[in-house]
Amino acid sequence: MEVDRPDVLAEVTAAFERYERALGENDVAVLDEIFRVDPRTIRYGGGENLYGHAEIAAFRGARSPAGLARTISRTVITTYGRDCAVASTLFHRASVPGKVGRQMQTWVRFDHGWHVVAAHVSMINEPTGS
Repeated sequence: MEVDRPDVLAEVTAAFERYERALGENDVAVLDEIFRVDPRTIRYGGGENLYGHAEIAAFRGARSPAGLARTISRTVITTYGRDCAVASTLFHRASVPGKVGRQMQTWVRFDHGWHVVAAHVSMINEPTGS
């Protein structure tokens, strides 16, 4: 299996960047499109466990857009073969000082493009020192 094929890495990076733009703009339609429409798609969030695209879409539709702006860092995207990737990033929000968020997404290529099939988002206290 080839890890980090340049062409596949570019595709997933573009898909991840599209997700980040949609998240910052609270573009619910794009966020819903990015997550695979399937009852097996899962998103574990900071305060919710969402099973299936319907639960994820309902959460997105009901969430307040206030305080969603964030900066990301230490993003690592790794592709496995042509059809699977994992994207991991840290994020900070001004609305949550002293905390660092962690996000991991599993992306899979389907006939109609790249989609998140599993995601985990959590926040911890900002580590002090190294």
